[in-house]
Amino acid sequence: MNLNVQVPVSIFREGKHYIAYTPVLDVSASGKDYTQAIKRFHEVVVIFFEEVMKKGALKEVLTNLGWREIKKQWKPPMLIAQESQRIELAIK
Repeated sequence: MNLNVQVPVSIFREGKHYIAYTPVLDVSASGKDYTQAIKRFHEVVVIFFEEVMKKGALKEVLTNLGWREIKKQWKPPMLIAQESQRIELAIK
């Protein structure tokens, strides 16, 4: 089975490392720079799909993550917005 999916990726910087994360699979990878983080992210996504398919759980896992199968193609949940929100807390 061949899969060709497009997923949204957020890149964060934490100290000296870059983090690539996608909420539609809930997976991330890190690297010492942007390029390495993206390369590792691609590797992690491939491993994710290989392992899920090896277990015969593709439909179950993707459905639980909000994906839909349309015309034999899997589509991730659509990212509507990515925003920063200010949250005020009263810590005691």
